[in-house]
Amino acid sequence: MARQVSNDAVIEALGHVKYPGYAADIVALGIVEDAQPAPSGGYAITIRQATERDEVIRELAGKIHHALTHGLGVPSVELRVHRIEAELGEKTGRVRLEGIKHIIAVASGKGGVGKSTVAANLAVALARLGLSVGLLDADLYGPSIPMMFGAGEERPRPAGAQNFFPIEKYGVKLISIGFFLGEKAPVIWRGPMVMGAVRQFLKDTVWGSNDFLVVDLPPGTGDAQLTLAQQVALDGAVIVTTPQDVALLDATRAVKMFRQVHCPILGVVENMSYFVCPDCGERDELFGYGGGERMAAEQGTQLLARIPIYPDVRQAGDEGMPITIANPEHPAAVAFMELARRIANAASG
Repeated sequence: MARQVSNDAVIEALGHVKYPGYAADIVALGIVEDAQPAPSGGYAITIRQATERDEVIRELAGKIHHALTHGLGVPSVELRVHRIEAELGEKTGRVRLEGIKHIIAVASGKGGVGKSTVAANLAVALARLGLSVGLLDADLYGPSIPMMFGAGEERPRPAGAQNFFPIEKYGVKLISIGFFLGEKAPVIWRGPMVMGAVRQFLKDTVWGSNDFLVVDLPPGTGDAQLTLAQQVALDGAVIVTTPQDVALLDATRAVKMFRQVHCPILGVVENMSYFVCPDCGERDELFGYGGGERMAAEQGTQLLARIPIYPDVRQAGDEGMPITIANPEHPAAVAFMELARRIANAASG
């Protein structure tokens, strides 16, 4: 006689079944709808249809059958597929934002690597390519986009009800918590408040039609990143790092976090990659060489750009005009333009 198996044990076993091609399990993704004992003494498992591909459903069925029969000793498994017209992203709560073609997250595993500088210059560079661009400053604890765009004193105009218009500067539509708090106000929020703010900025801003929405995330792998991944269908994440080993280690964690929530990784940007002496022209890798490329290769992605370190880049941001618009011929600006081209081409491909 087969031993009795509890529902909790069945769900726990299913929690070890990864969705094909993803790092997340089928319970966490909401793929499992129901698990009930069957009259035959086995179990009936109902899963949501998350794909139109029959081979994926067959692979998933095999994994479920193996987890329950071999792992728990369930005598038989009846798999039912609840077929609904939707993709996996919609199952996990992700939707497209109306009017926005591509949403790109700019992230880092740690602070101090120039992530916001990359986000600001990427947005400006995309606009210089003739694309319509929005930039959401979701770095709620350290909002620097208003200063980098020289818009710290501006305030978004209301657009009826709870909506508001973004501020436009250098061809980029901007929203930041900094516009609502003032430049020097501290931001001390707990997780649920962070998640609510990101959600509001995403959905209550009247973005209009945009080719790209660039999202500057706070460093790390916390609430803001998870909220963004859960709220909207990201087209990809750009991971910013510097060549030092500690930065690369943290960047690797960021890559793994985005893969855990099945967000594509567009590639790695190695910021502060090298310095060129203005007097002699000698190139110096101040923080080491090749770290970003090695890390990208190890994680199965690509190095999108090496951005040189220049005081001009920092000064341009401090003065409210990103280097890509302040001095388009600058070596850093040229690197940011090439980064924008690669991302635009990847999105259109």
